[in-house]
Amino acid sequence: MACSKDMAAMTKRSILPATLRATLATPALLLGGCMGTQNPGITSVHQPVVSRQDYALDVATAGGRLAPSEARRLSDWMNTMHLGFGDRVGVDAGGPIPVAARDEVAAVVASYGLLLSDDHPVTAAPVTPGTVRVVVSRMHARVPGCPDWSRDASHEFDANTSSNFGCAVNTNLAAMVARPGDLVRGVDHDPISDPVLTAKAIDAYRKKPATGAGALEQVSAKGGR
Repeated sequence: MACSKDMAAMTKRSILPATLRATLATPALLLGGCMGTQNPGITSVHQPVVSRQDYALDVATAGGRLAPSEARRLSDWMNTMHLGFGDRVGVDAGGPIPVAARDEVAAVVASYGLLLSDDHPVTAAPVTPGTVRVVVSRMHARVPGCPDWSRDASHEFDANTSSNFGCAVNTNLAAMVARPGDLVRGVDHDPISDPVLTAKAIDAYRKKPATGAGALEQVSAKGGR
């Protein structure tokens, strides 16, 4: 009988610690599954992603030129598109492009401060004979997943950086870059450069008077009540 009691006591003592360990381990396992974005290095996992959309408009031609009122329709379409810096405009005729029609399209594009590109993206539908297709390519840069506060930095045991690390810098970079495509392929060096143009910003900076160069505003307390 005493032996049975001793065995029962030993069984309870051996079972209780195991049960307790399992109970304590459960929250730890759940916590490990909810640690959020891991970033063990010094390079942010949140990087800008560049996407491109192509918009096309077919304009009619007549005698190698744009048909009457087509230039106006093209200008209205570009105005609706808010065409501006960073957009790329090309012309596709499905073959040789009529020079006069191309020049007219280039003139409309120039009114928005842009140059007509020599190339154009491939579109899905074929170009209808007697028309030219004007294609506007527009790129956008964004940083998906930001802001990211999924990882609690106050309980960090694996030397990870914050889950939000890099979001501010890269999001601002994506928002401010003039040509998002430069984030993908960079900018080719132009062997021919105008020194006056390249020094324009520096020249303006040098010629601008210092903010403290003018006389200070005279403030009088006379006439106050």
